[in-house]
Parts: sequence; structure tokens; C-alpha cells
Amino acid sequence: MADIRHTNWVDGAHQPPTKELIHVINPATEASIATIDATPLETVSSIIESSLKNFSSGVWSQTDASTRFTVLSKAATLLRSRLPEFINLETQQTGRPIREMKAQLSRIPEWLEYFASLARTHEGRVTPFKGPVINTLTRLPLGVVVHITPWNHPLLIATKKIAAALAAGNTVIVKPSESAPLSVLKMGKLFQEAGLPDGTLQIVSGYGRETGKFLCESRLIAKIDLTGGLATYEAIAPNASKNLIPITAELGGKAPVCFFPSMPVEKGVKAALFASFIASGQTCVTGSRLLIHSDIYDEFVELLVSRTKTLRVGDPTDDKTQIGAVISRASVDRCSAFVERAIVDGGKLLCGGEPTTVDAKGFFFQPTLIETKADSDLACNEVFGPVIALIKCSSEEDIIQVANATSFALGASVWTDDFNQAHRVAEKIDAGLVWINGHHLNDPSSPWGGFKESGMGKENGIEAFESYTKVKSTIINYGQEPTWFDDEVENARYG
Repeated sequence: MADIRHTNWVDGAHQPPTKELIHVINPATEASIATIDATPLETVSSIIESSLKNFSSGVWSQTDASTRFTVLSKAATLLRSRLPEFINLETQQTGRPIREMKAQLSRIPEWLEYFASLARTHEGRVTPFKGPVINTLTRLPLGVVVHITPWNHPLLIATKKIAAALAAGNTVIVKPSESAPLSVLKMGKLFQEAGLPDGTLQIVSGYGRETGKFLCESRLIAKIDLTGGLATYEAIAPNASKNLIPITAELGGKAPVCFFPSMPVEKGVKAALFASFIASGQTCVTGSRLLIHSDIYDEFVELLVSRTKTLRVGDPTDDKTQIGAVISRASVDRCSAFVERAIVDGGKLLCGGEPTTVDAKGFFFQPTLIETKADSDLACNEVFGPVIALIKCSSEEDIIQVANATSFALGASVWTDDFNQAHRVAEKIDAGLVWINGHHLNDPSSPWGGFKESGMGKENGIEAFESYTKVKSTIINYGQEPTWFDDEVENARYG
């Protein structure tokens, strides 16, 4: 059976297919499940120009807040009613277990509802301007914004960005990952049904190194919101800087998961499994470094290894599967390379460490635990796979020092039943997100973003909404007479 062709969504319609196509591969079966457009750069240029024309028309950028609320709220309702088809599509294109996708996608409509409400309720303010003057501050949309979205959470991350940008009144161009673009490409029609004016949301597929880079280099765009790697940021930042285009960037992590003796070992092991192996370790906040206090280390590791060996690697469409595929053959090779280097560095392989298959097919890697040093390659660099570093720490101070000893600072979690210790440690960990007795917790109201090489700016919350706006200051003089060139200069206002 021929692959289904999913074409670009531009100006309210799926476009004719381009000459060059890209195959979308199911990583669990290695079969091509669809094709998408490799969009020519001249077409991308025309899409940018069309988007700017749409923004300038005011059809969305100047509409009132109640209309934005209505459209985004209806989009949430439509998405919630169609979740099964999106869930199946996400499982096919990412290889993630369907049980994970059911849980994740069921929450995505909340982002549309939250930013719909924020569009309706967010208010300007009046500053305490000196004298008989009123200074009002209003927030205006930026213009055409570009979203570069990843393959690991295709619909979630795209929706987080789209909801905030549309709520603020912008026109949006989304470039989903060529590895998992299908669910995002379906969103164009859904938003149209919700009442979004045609051309306000454009969805353009292609290779990141070509289509994505070209989008980010245009002088006509007003903002870039990127989720990806540091190399991608480094490729687009110089031109963005030259063109004075702001960037929100979520670039990766090496999240420490910190376990203290007051936490029951059984509970801690369950927490470690959840933090480390959701999405086969392919999240930016994967609990990829388990920092375990020496007082519980041996008991903890023994139980963790036993439980890890029983995790069910299998067909992602089976509800019983716990560990699905990684995204590609290159990802399998990357995991293998990290394991090999870790052992050369003196690490001790406790379980896993090998590629595997399901029915002799697919890009799978065994859940892997390696005991290693805090300064090893495995402990400091992002694997983006189910290869986890275990580090024995002697004290609270040692755990804090190790937690902060990488170039990443996105997420971290602290597991302890000592209330004072929980807050004391969380305060000292350098990360944009610190969970206490939790991991992977997310909410549309909670700002998400890291420090250091993990990026800049925030998704979620008022912070994200405001980052898609520019502030206009209107200063109204209702009683101060101009006096600068009069004889009486003592009351003159200047500067």
C-alpha cells in the first residue's frame, strides 16, 4: 500500500505535493508510514510573505480578546473529541508506548484552554508616572513567529507554543520535525474548524537544516521559538542576532534525580524508573543521572537493577508495553557509543547496554544502568536514550555539588521525606525546574525552561504569553504645560 502523503498546511488548505518528498518511518517497525514535503526555499519565502500579509491585515492580530478566547477554546474541544486518532498517529511516528501517549495527549487541550483564558483575562497596567500624566501599558502581538518543534513530544510541544503565540495575536509558522510531523500537520484543519482565520497558522514541513534554517534567517519574522539541540541554536542564533530577532530556546538537559535516606527505597526506585525511562529516555528532563546517598546506595541499586530488568520492551501499540522504540537507527548507535565510552571510562554496566528488536524489527535499546563517576562522559552529556548514570554520593553537600556539575540546568528532582532538607536542597540546585518528590510534572500555568546550555526563555505560563508580545507605552498629559522655552523653566519636564 502506498504511503499517505501529508502536505503543507498553508493559507487554509493542504497544498499540492512538492517534487521532493521525505519518508516518515515508524521506528518500531522500520516501515515508511507516510511522506511529507521537502519544501523548496522559494516556497518557504512565499509562505513567510503571505503570513506577514495576514498579520498586517489585522484579521487575527487586531481581533478582540473574546474572539481569541472562543477560537482557542473550541480548538481544545475539537482536539479532545479526536484524541484517539492523534494518539495512534503519535505512537506510530514516535515509537512511544500507546499507554504513554494516551496519558500525554489527554492533557494537551489544557494548554489551549489555559491560553484562551489568559487571552481573555490578561490586562495592561498604569504606571506611577510623576505629575499630571497617565501612562498606560498595552501588549501587542509581535508579528510572524516561527516555531521549530521536535520529534519526541510532537503534538505537546507544538501546541504549547502555538497556543501562547495565537493567544497573543500573532501569525504562526510551525516547522515540525521531519521525523515525526504527522500529528502537527493535522492541526491546521482543526484550527480552521475552530474559526481561526486562514493563513494565521501555517504548517511547513521539510528538513531542519534547510527549511528550518531558512525560516529562521528571514528578516520578516518577529520571533523564533525553538526546541532542539545546542547545535541547532548555534546555527540560527547568528542571523537572528543580526536581524534583532528574539529567541526562546529549550536546548536539552542532564537532569539529576537526587535520593536521600529518608525516602523509602521502594518508593525511590519507582520514582527512578518513572523519571528515567518514560519515552525511552528521550525527553529533555529525563532523569539521566541518579544521585544516590551512600547510606541507601547498595539496597537502592539492587532493587533498581532487578526492577529495570523486568521492564517490558515491546510493540508500542500494545497497552502492556512499558518501553518503546527510540526514534532512529542513529539513536540506537548513539546509545551504544555512550555505553562503550562509559565502560572504557571505568563505568560498571549493571544491566542492559545492547540494542534489541521486537519481532526482529525496530530501533530498540535495552533499559540500561551504568554505575559511573560524577565527571564521566555519561554523567555530563546528554544521551537522549534509555542509558542512565548511577552516581554514589556521600552527603547532602556532595549530591548538590554533583547535581550542579554539568553545563545543563533544565530540570532536577529531589526525593526525601525530610521537609527541611527538601527545600534546602531544591534552593541550592541550579535548574529552571526543580521537583520535590515528583518528576515530569507539567502544567500550562507553570513556566518551563532552563539555565546555562539548557536554553533561555520560558514555555507555559504568563511568561510565555508575554514573550509573544511587545509593550507599548502611551503617555497622556492632562495638566502639564510645555515650559522648556518659556521664561519659567523651573517646572520644565525633560528626559
